[in-house]
Amino acid sequence: MIKGLRKVVDHKAFQGFILFIIIFNSVIMGIETISGLPDKVVLVLGLFNNICLWIFIIEMLLKFLAYGMDYFKDPWNWFDMVTIGTSLISALPFMAALRAFRVLRVLRSLKALRSMRLVSSIHHLQIILVAIVRSIPSILWTGLLMILIYYIFALIGVNLFGQAFPDWFGTVGKAMYTLFQVMTLESWSMGISRPVMEVYSAAWLYFVPFVLISSFIVMNVVVGIVVNSISEVTAEDTKQALEDAGDEESGEKSEEEQIKALTREVKEMREMLARMEQIMNKNR
Repeated sequence: MIKGLRKVVDHKAFQGFILFIIIFNSVIMGIETISGLPDKVVLVLGLFNNICLWIFIIEMLLKFLAYGMDYFKDPWNWFDMVTIGTSLISALPFMAALRAFRVLRVLRSLKALRSMRLVSSIHHLQIILVAIVRSIPSILWTGLLMILIYYIFALIGVNLFGQAFPDWFGTVGKAMYTLFQVMTLESWSMGISRPVMEVYSAAWLYFVPFVLISSFIVMNVVVGIVVNSISEVTAEDTKQALEDAGDEESGEKSEEEQIKALTREVKEMREMLARMEQIMNKNR
């Protein structure tokens, strides 16, 4: 029964049906954002939305029954659980916006259509998504380093410029927000740095090092982490594809060897029959 259930959940028709439900649900959620809809339409859309959610829950339960504890070994299944979990939480009025994350499941379900040329590029998108997830721990440590840099420069900014520019550096919180604007390089020079330099001529010694550290060094470290993770995931995916191709070739070779062995046995049988006919003819 478990094997039969596994064949059902792994079948392309089943996965294609789930993909259709995801796209249909995405369209429904988009229509729900239109203001001025009649109450009856809103009720029908809500009903469809709930039906789609229950289909996703049933799909998750079927996969769990089919694979057992192995279900949790696949990161994409965790991805499904998170998106479905946020959908359940979104039933609360103030958490309704979380339903939008359900659309992300299209990335998971499009895996079923990987054989199609149109959707083959989605596989690369999946690789990028997996790489980003893997790089999250390293990015978190980089973010911690960034927070320390922000805090240190914010303390310095409050002590240096707090009295003259209370809106920008009056408190540590305001200073950190100002530094965030500086890090994004959005009007940091003409909007913040130069006005401060008109009062404190040496203020460039504060802003330039922060820009170099935050915008160029730390952000490049984050980019490097993601790029390295993408390279690792791509290498693993390529290795897996080569192994699968090798298994197929070995299977084909074994079939060829079996055919050759059968051919040899047939030839030997023919030779034995020919010898027997010769012996019988001599006896006559």
